[in-house]
Amino acid sequence: MDIKNKDSVAMKNKKNTGMLAVILALAWPTMLEQLMQTAVQYIDTAMVGSLGTQATAAVGATSTVNWLIGSTISAIGIGFLTYISQAIGAKATDKARAASAQAVTAVIIVGLFFTALPMALSGQVPVWMQVDDGIREMSSRYFLIIYSPMLFRSASIVFGTILRAAGDTKTPMCVGIAVNVVNVVLNFFMIYPTRTVSIGDWNFIVHGAGWGIIGAAVASAAAYAFGGIIISVLFWRHKVISPKGQRLRPNMKILKPCLRVSFPVMLQHFATSFGYVAFASMINSLGDTATAAHTIANTVESAFYIPGWGIQTAAATLSGNAWGAQDETKFKSLARVILLLEVVMMIVSGGLLFIFAPQLMSIFSKDAAVIALGAVVLRMVALSEPFYGIPIVLEGIMQGVGKTVAPFVYNLLGMWGVRIVGTYICTQLLGLDLISAWGCMIGHNMLLFGLFAVHYFTGRWNPWKYPPAGRKRLNTTGDLPKITE
Repeated sequence: MDIKNKDSVAMKNKKNTGMLAVILALAWPTMLEQLMQTAVQYIDTAMVGSLGTQATAAVGATSTVNWLIGSTISAIGIGFLTYISQAIGAKATDKARAASAQAVTAVIIVGLFFTALPMALSGQVPVWMQVDDGIREMSSRYFLIIYSPMLFRSASIVFGTILRAAGDTKTPMCVGIAVNVVNVVLNFFMIYPTRTVSIGDWNFIVHGAGWGIIGAAVASAAAYAFGGIIISVLFWRHKVISPKGQRLRPNMKILKPCLRVSFPVMLQHFATSFGYVAFASMINSLGDTATAAHTIANTVESAFYIPGWGIQTAAATLSGNAWGAQDETKFKSLARVILLLEVVMMIVSGGLLFIFAPQLMSIFSKDAAVIALGAVVLRMVALSEPFYGIPIVLEGIMQGVGKTVAPFVYNLLGMWGVRIVGTYICTQLLGLDLISAWGCMIGHNMLLFGLFAVHYFTGRWNPWKYPPAGRKRLNTTGDLPKITE
């Protein structure tokens, strides 16, 4: 190898190392935030699990509706993430701040809508979810309380996404940690009755409300409200993207490109989340043991997707910056480095999940049947984690540049063509158990891997090779182009 080639390789390695440092700097606060959220999910599940299998089933039976609503709101945040990350890449911070103001209006509208709708339907949701008659009332009351602060939860989701789009992942992390601490402390006092706690030779009387799963719902609702207020204040005061002084009335020049990105993501989230609802409904029909094992296994599994989702956030922000700055070299370097990093991290997390599945299940339940069933399905899904990491990262890259239609189509095919149809055939027609349903879920994940891998190797993910329809190049005045598929 001659000196020129050696210098070229050294320069390339240096750029890749620098890119890796930037990715990790953006990703680690999101990972830590999600780790804390998952830790609180673990604690919540363990606290509620101590009340019995029925309590766990009552809480878990409607949890997929939470995904449906939360992911729909997060789709709106993705539209603003795409616009703002590209604006910052193009050094058009005035447009980024104007978009932040439009996000405030969107949060108010969406937050109020998703407060009214679930509260009006709280009595019917457990019926639709095929919850056992004995726990329907308990499940309905939990559902009603947990959705009362949706305005604040909407603020946390959308404003947190926008802050990450601006490269500030630490503020949402700190707010998320504070919310989790508040949630756990309130759980401690609201779930359990007044009791005596012993620490060594010291005995303490700890006062408690003794509200059971209703106490868990109240604690979560209060923590959500606290987090929404705090992140709204910090967002308003942010140095780069504060909406202060900007017009809050709807501005279609900003909202249209955001909605062009958000709408396919919203359809994707709605279709997949509604699929989760249908999936959970079929699992609920298998009985309390299957519902409890499924709920706990989902909670356990969520911790092991943290590397994927944390890196996806960095991928969306950095790809948006690169596309806004029209830097194709940086964009390709990002893809190479971040895909390799994702695969390595998901191999590690999948291996840990496979090894410690029984021990993790035993944290949340003392029921031997629940532990055994949950351990089996967790070990099954652990084998697919490295493959599922590829779609997660590529979807983030494509979100950053506004290419959101293909991920919608792929996720729709995977969810409804494989998971739902397969689970219906297995559980409702053939009478098979939870293991077959999780097998269909893994089939869904593997289909996504195949479709996204083809999309990557054919270059269709690259906006320079396959630009979004109607997309114009940035001009010298820094005007943002239309963001469409």
